[in-house]
Amino acid sequence: MQNKGIIKLFAILFGLVSIYQLSFTFIANSVEDDAEAFAAQRISSDVEDYHALREIEQTRYLDSIGNNEIFAGITYNTAKDKELNKGLDLKGGINVILQISVKDILRELANNSKDPAFSKALARADELQKTSQDDYVDLFFEAFEEIPDARLASPDIFANKNLSDDITYDMTNAQVKPIVRKRIDESITSAFEVLRKRIDKFGVTQPNIQRLGNSGRILVELPGAKDIERVKGLLQSTAQLEFWHVFKGQELAPFISQADSRLREILKPTEEIEKVTDSTATDSTKVSEEEDIEDLLANAEDEEQGDDITKTNPLIGLIKAGGGQGPVIATFSVKDTAQVGKYLRMSQVRSLLPAEQRYAKFVWGKSSGEDELIDLYALKANKTNQPDLSGGVITNATQTYDQYGGVAVSMEMNGKGAKSWEQMTTVAFNNRSQIAIVLDDIVYSAPGLSTGAISGGRSEITGDFSVSEGQDLANVLRAGKLPASADIVQSEVVGPSLGQEAIDSGILSFAIALGFVLIWMFFYYGKAGLFADIALAVNILFIFGILAGLGAVLTLPGIAGIVLTIGMSVDANVLIFERIREELAKGKAQIDAIKDGFSNALSSILDANITTGLTGIILLIFGTGPIKGFATTLLIGICTSLFTAIFITRLFIDKYGKNGKSLEFSTAATKNLFQNVAIKFIAKRKIAYIISAVAIVISLGSLFVNGLNQGVDFVGGRTYTVRFDKSVNATDIEKKLVETFGSAEAKTFGADNQLKITTKYKVEEEGTEVDNEISRKLFETLKQDLPKTLTYEDFNVGSGGDSEVGVMSSMKVGPTIADDIKKASIWAVLGSLIVVFLYILFRFRRWQFSLGAVIAVFHDVLIILGIFSIFRNYMPFSMEIDQAFIAAILTVVGYSLNDTVVVFDRIREYFNEHKTWAFSKTIDAALNSTVSRTVNTSLTTLIVLLAIFIFGGESIRGFMFALIIGVIVGTYSSLFIATPIMYDTAKNKSEDLLAKKEEETEEEEVI
Repeated sequence: MQNKGIIKLFAILFGLVSIYQLSFTFIANSVEDDAEAFAAQRISSDVEDYHALREIEQTRYLDSIGNNEIFAGITYNTAKDKELNKGLDLKGGINVILQISVKDILRELANNSKDPAFSKALARADELQKTSQDDYVDLFFEAFEEIPDARLASPDIFANKNLSDDITYDMTNAQVKPIVRKRIDESITSAFEVLRKRIDKFGVTQPNIQRLGNSGRILVELPGAKDIERVKGLLQSTAQLEFWHVFKGQELAPFISQADSRLREILKPTEEIEKVTDSTATDSTKVSEEEDIEDLLANAEDEEQGDDITKTNPLIGLIKAGGGQGPVIATFSVKDTAQVGKYLRMSQVRSLLPAEQRYAKFVWGKSSGEDELIDLYALKANKTNQPDLSGGVITNATQTYDQYGGVAVSMEMNGKGAKSWEQMTTVAFNNRSQIAIVLDDIVYSAPGLSTGAISGGRSEITGDFSVSEGQDLANVLRAGKLPASADIVQSEVVGPSLGQEAIDSGILSFAIALGFVLIWMFFYYGKAGLFADIALAVNILFIFGILAGLGAVLTLPGIAGIVLTIGMSVDANVLIFERIREELAKGKAQIDAIKDGFSNALSSILDANITTGLTGIILLIFGTGPIKGFATTLLIGICTSLFTAIFITRLFIDKYGKNGKSLEFSTAATKNLFQNVAIKFIAKRKIAYIISAVAIVISLGSLFVNGLNQGVDFVGGRTYTVRFDKSVNATDIEKKLVETFGSAEAKTFGADNQLKITTKYKVEEEGTEVDNEISRKLFETLKQDLPKTLTYEDFNVGSGGDSEVGVMSSMKVGPTIADDIKKASIWAVLGSLIVVFLYILFRFRRWQFSLGAVIAVFHDVLIILGIFSIFRNYMPFSMEIDQAFIAAILTVVGYSLNDTVVVFDRIREYFNEHKTWAFSKTIDAALNSTVSRTVNTSLTTLIVLLAIFIFGGESIRGFMFALIIGVIVGTYSSLFIATPIMYDTAKNKSEDLLAKKEEETEEEEVI
């Protein structure tokens, strides 16, 4: 092997970088464990809302030590930014796809037109959307063009006064379309920006938000989010501009003092409170309701005493500056907003508000982003929480400049709005108070009035904007008045308890699988196997290091992908070692046998891994969520496996044998295994054809009669994983659910005290109200089987606690997106088959090889589908056909092709070496020479899959079962289907197969 020094240096540097990247994860996890232990010690589980209080304590602890050096200049904050991210299924949280209603935007742009052509086109677009993946606006235009003489520029549609600057009566439909598309895109972009700002307020680490093409769909992932209902509400509430009268900061000073005292009582243990009371008697008199808030901040502004104040003054200690005479109550750090918000939402704290402030609504100002400080305001809300004036009265908004040259946003209101605005500004001027301009619960400015009331409906918003921020705000204001609902069309919620269980099961399956592979390689190949084990350990280090370095998200299917990589990564070493054993059996010297073994195995290794990699790439393109995680780890594993198997193992073998040491590539127990195998594969092919034909006929029959148990991914609906405190009967529970929902299914999911409940009740209806209604009905139906002390709030997965009873996870998929997922999955499978056919055709240059490989894959897929159809109601785990199942199918495709390509490579090699042999003899000899490799690879992969299947968690058990069946069937089809098909399509032809120069003249022997 050339350039050993460079390879060794690269491996060492790569290993060090991987360790460095993973050190951040280790440090962050270690500190968070300390924070969790600290919070548990401070807050007893007997305290009301102890989950929320512990979370506050954890946050305070992590903030207090966030910038302290832990190791080699690394702090918790830097480690947290660079740690290996955990996905939803491992950390808990929520993943949703929001659909911005393009239909509502079109209606608003058309000024809620009642034009018959417009209404007909909308109705037709609704119908087309059910079976089409095109954007709604394209479907609308398509439907509109079908209506004779219909004009988009009609004054009753888009040529209205609101769009008069852009659309005129004489425009053609083709001219109007791009303008409408632009306006719709502006609205969706505005919605995206609003959602992004909302997410920043959740206090969730590593959030993810992205637009999904031009469909109006927005993906939001919030790992670690616990208050799920609040998250859903904030995500779906329509962005609107609001105008409120606002309290002055000094009016809320007494409340802040009382709230601080109450929080100190709640958060401090009893004995600590007594100590504080005794030692700070003089301080407590200082903190009185009559004092101005500025006096309370005297110590808060002293950096040296800041930590002590946050311990004795939980709320006041977080204040960075007082509000003074204006509308600002106080100024806080941006990082403390989530914690302050939790304090102010606590019922024990809000009860301290006096009657005239009872409905005060606390909101944050606009963060400058430079000093990381943010102001707190209190709006004068009422019982109905309705603003004094809604932004719906705004007819237009543009980015302008104020009299001092600063960026501003100019607004125009309709007649009704102008009148209300004049009344509001009159009150504010007379009372010398301010009006808060609030967008999406963020105060952009709260100006007072010095020149009297404002009439005419024209106003200007200033707030230290940049030009781009002013333009964005103008866009948001124009879109803010649109009733463009943001409906959750797909959601997945996982409770923190279930996430921790997934981590535990994933680690256990990983350890068992790794242990078996290491032991087996040493048992089968002796010292050479030990070198392969070292290479495997390095491979795992590289995989996790790359994942951490790329900022990838680790999911449970991702862990499964890594574990599967462990099973498949030994394949390269097995191929190499088997070839070396063959060369040694020919009498070659050890050094020559090793060189030739590595050289001869390289072609098969590359072909096998490329075909698997191609299916992984397709899975990455078409997959979503955790499935992308599986594909990512699989692809990374393929690359690192190639490097470690070919180069790292070679380094150890060459170093060991350079002084003439003998290296046996076997042990006493395995030395002569598979040496004299002489199976007549070609002669037995007809028996294999009959067995496969019977299996396929049975599979097809079951598919036509029984069908498949399609998951909510493909048909839409809602599914809940519910855990009880005792064993329950799934049939009895299902009967109760059917009475409530009309259609429902309940199946045991793992242990006898856990059910997976699925219903299509109101599947086509969107909105938080519907979600809450179904959740409430589910609770009431199951109430008799749940603990009597369990409340509805504790039953929900979004309760914020770590409950061991109730809804552990939930998923919702709307019918439209379900149809899109199904179509994408079908294209993924078909695309993988086409790509693989073309690759094998390119590599082997004969269509017979491609045909054999593709037919074998079709054979494998049909049998797996048949098994899932036949046993759908009999297995004690989920046999649903969902995105995870499609991932399993594509993985099986890759694995089956891996095996097939290795066999084809050996056949091609034997054609070249034994040109005078009979066709059948050549193929049989080639197949027999791969039996040792096939047994080793299939056995290790199967054991690994079984480990994940048994110990890896209920959520991926069906996924693993499909892979297990796929490996068994795929190994069989590579030997008994793919090769015989190639043989039968080529044996009677005179064409030259690869380098074989003589036509086949002998018929195979009949046994």
